[in-house]
Amino acid sequence: MARTAAPRSFSEIARRTIRLGKTLTTSSPSRFAIVVFSALILITTALLSLPIASADRTVTPLADALFTAVSTICVTGLSTVDMSTHWSGFGLGVIFVGVNIGGLGVLTLASVMGLAISKRLGLRAKLIAAGDTNPMRAHGGPVNESQTVRLGEVGSLLRTVAISAFTIEAGLMVLLYPALLTAGVHPVNALWEAPFYAAMAFTNTGFTPNPGGLEPFAQNYYVLSVLMLGVFLGSLGFPVIYTLTRQRWHVRRWSLHAKLTMLTTIVLFVVGAAVFLLLEFDNPKTFGSMDAGDTTFQAFFLSAMTRSGGFSVVNMGDLNGSSMLAASMLMFVGGGSASTAGGIKVTTLAVLALAVISEAKGRPSVQAFGRRIPSDVQRVALSVVAWGATTVALSTIAISQITKYPVEEVLFDVVSAFGTVGLSTGVTERLPDAATYILAATIFMGRVGTVTLAAAVAATSRNQLYSLPVERPIVG
Repeated sequence: MARTAAPRSFSEIARRTIRLGKTLTTSSPSRFAIVVFSALILITTALLSLPIASADRTVTPLADALFTAVSTICVTGLSTVDMSTHWSGFGLGVIFVGVNIGGLGVLTLASVMGLAISKRLGLRAKLIAAGDTNPMRAHGGPVNESQTVRLGEVGSLLRTVAISAFTIEAGLMVLLYPALLTAGVHPVNALWEAPFYAAMAFTNTGFTPNPGGLEPFAQNYYVLSVLMLGVFLGSLGFPVIYTLTRQRWHVRRWSLHAKLTMLTTIVLFVVGAAVFLLLEFDNPKTFGSMDAGDTTFQAFFLSAMTRSGGFSVVNMGDLNGSSMLAASMLMFVGGGSASTAGGIKVTTLAVLALAVISEAKGRPSVQAFGRRIPSDVQRVALSVVAWGATTVALSTIAISQITKYPVEEVLFDVVSAFGTVGLSTGVTERLPDAATYILAATIFMGRVGTVTLAAAVAATSRNQLYSLPVERPIVG
């Protein structure tokens, strides 16, 4: 019986390995995203495991280093250690760089680097970048012409990504520096904390470099407002920023994606603040001891941060159970598509809400702002919600079984992990290693995206060239 010839030399093995790597990373944008995100997480884990990365010059346990690396690259903000005391300057520097890389998005960042080197984008680079800016591009086959960012616009989009990220973070840093000095921060420390806070706000991460987090600025509404501004801009998404830079305030010329993102974001911001105001105004541990003005401002701040910001002034564990549930719902939704925020995204919620309204009104199609939303977008939206809910449910069950902690607290932290928010009731810091790995996997699922993971698995699927007979099951 004939046997397959073995590789003749090491160089042939290397060529085959390289060929396999290229196939894995270039066969689809989805696989490329997973591979590069995983590689960056492993590199960050290795750097954070070095003795120089910890303040006491000891090796950080693998579970803590890996979790922090995942939280950093996936711009989440959850941590199993005290960020301000555990890490050294080197460790915080690694986290600062990792957060900026993760915030821009690995696919977009890779395309920006390619554009800077070659001065132009090839077809493959455009396809990869389009996969990051438009979830529909992650699927094989034709893409509807009403996609958020068309292929020919990707080059301009990438310039907008790089310029807007740098400009917004620099602007936030300039606004924060004098405020930190006024708050009593040493001028030298403020030179480091201002860009750190600016990056954490724009990337919607929520890490804080100083002991006590935002407690020293709990009554400094200027600092809190600047942080809210950074979180809002970061959560809009680069396609929306791209539209705003081109059309500015000509709302009628905005894309449907930009209109849905802005409208849903504002509605959730206002409704969330109203809900927290109603549920927490008499809670002595949170808003009960504040006057009307303070309560209103803190309600809006909490609403903004539960959308993916991750900064907190009040202890999340002190919230009423009803408020924790409301916060979990906001965190599950998250921010805009192709943004630094996580969650199922506001446009997903908008599309499903419009589908329900259209069904209630008996319309044959889903419509918004004079446009028809195709059925494939509705199917993707439904898939995102289904996979997201499944991920959250399985993670909550597993961690609750391991830790025996109250389900409502575990659910809050799990949704915060999936939505890459960073708020915690305190459960994350007390997790055993097994539960830490599960929560890290939940963060990865939330950042890379359930649609991207599903598309990566189904990248080799083929089109079905026939139709089966129709039969309608009873639904509802």
